[in-house]
Amino acid sequence: MPLERGCVQVYTGNGKGKTTAALGLALRAVGRGLKVCMFQFIKGGGKYGEHLAAEKLAPLLTIIQTGRPGWVNTKDITEDRRTAQEALVQAKELLTSGEYDLFICDEINGSVGFGLIDVEQVLDLISCKPEKTELVLTGRNAHERVIEAADLVTEMREIKHYYKAAVPARTGIEM
Repeated sequence: MPLERGCVQVYTGNGKGKTTAALGLALRAVGRGLKVCMFQFIKGGGKYGEHLAAEKLAPLLTIIQTGRPGWVNTKDITEDRRTAQEALVQAKELLTSGEYDLFICDEINGSVGFGLIDVEQVLDLISCKPEKTELVLTGRNAHERVIEAADLVTEMREIKHYYKAAVPARTGIEM
């Protein structure tokens, strides 16, 4: 059963849990038979636990990874910007297709922060959202204009993190 009304949600902040919250929402939606796409900006190379889960939950959950392996080259964003711009075109096509009940743009806020995508492009994406599609935008430092355009904004705030105690990323928890 499709949603009666789709809203725009933003998960932002410096704390851990933005992508995890979006995945929790995706799991809940899939459990109700909704079709979900998580479109990951600046997360390329390698499979994370969510990709393995999506394979098991297909065709209701699709995760599309874009970006190159590693992280953004902050010294020269040319290649990362080109990749993000191409990914944005694909994300817009998928969002506007009406195929998905829940569409997650993971790390799109971070993409704006790095200068890979312009805030106007994100606002355009929001304005193209089908009426019955829920749209979730994740990533640190959500732009004020994106926050204003959203229906719900949640900020994850770091209080304490085990990375500071030299605990590395762990399979099944962070990846």
